[in-house]
Amino acid sequence: MSTVALAVTDGMLHFELSLAYEVFGTHPTGAADPWYSFVVCGPGAVRAGRFLLEPDHGLDRLRRADTVIVPGWADVDVDPPADLVDAVRAAHEAGARVASLCTGAFVLAAAGLLDGKRATTHWAHTRDLATRFPQVEVDPDVLYVDNGSVLTSAGKAAAMDLCLHLVRLDHGSSMANTVARRLVVPPHRDGGQAQFVTTPVPAPDNHPLAELFPWVMERLDHPLTVEDLARQARMSSRNLGRHFRSVTGTTPLQWLLTQRIRHAQELLETTDDSIDAIAAATGMGTATTLRRHFNRTVGVPPDTYRRTFRSRTRPGQDGLSRPEERMGDRGDVFRPVPA
Repeated sequence: MSTVALAVTDGMLHFELSLAYEVFGTHPTGAADPWYSFVVCGPGAVRAGRFLLEPDHGLDRLRRADTVIVPGWADVDVDPPADLVDAVRAAHEAGARVASLCTGAFVLAAAGLLDGKRATTHWAHTRDLATRFPQVEVDPDVLYVDNGSVLTSAGKAAAMDLCLHLVRLDHGSSMANTVARRLVVPPHRDGGQAQFVTTPVPAPDNHPLAELFPWVMERLDHPLTVEDLARQARMSSRNLGRHFRSVTGTTPLQWLLTQRIRHAQELLETTDDSIDAIAAATGMGTATTLRRHFNRTVGVPPDTYRRTFRSRTRPGQDGLSRPEERMGDRGDVFRPVPA
């Protein structure tokens, strides 16, 4: 059972604290795999806004965790406590995967974990992060960045995206979707998607593409084109592209490819269908096409992806139970779909 440790101290944001608990600390109904062992680690009773939190362990417990989550830091003008910075650094040196939510990136940067790496944080604080830590390559235009053993996210909702991304890496796309459904949030947003768009995002049932999305999802086995989507939406291809950019932050073709790949992941995890059958079911046409897009997007071939997640539901099948034991460092295994 993988241990997820939440690193807490005074001055952290309660939204990110509770978000991490909801994702990693609550066992999803029907989960076949052992879920995470979730612990809260801090120097003592800590205050997050108007809430008082009692940690399970001291900060030294972080060194024995598989994954360490560092929530948002409320006042980025104040240096994070040295004991927290030291504990996060020690955990990473001991082999933990470390992920920051929102302004928790300032803690990771102070620990030196972001030196020479691409990273992000809440868009309102990206300039501060870049100024204070010039050795960090700050990207203000993405939802999250996965560097393998170090991950960072933008603010609030993007923190949820990163948490679901971690679940997807550890337990597969189907389980990540299960968690997303329970929390009533979108199951997947690309890490490379923009933090915000110039046009306000309308309500889910109140935008020009509201009827198009379910129509497409029911026809993923069809060789759909941008023209097909534009015709169904009763608009020009250029107008369709503009609406897609404002609602999803990406292009119609990239969005469609993402849906095909995610559907392929679920079929690989939950069925014994051949690669040819899955290629047909996802509109990829041939196994060769599916393998090319899947490998480029996810980072591994479909067959390897299937073996990895089947090994989690069928322990002892080949003596391996963790994806990183089969394919090396987690950062080289599965990556978010590029925008």
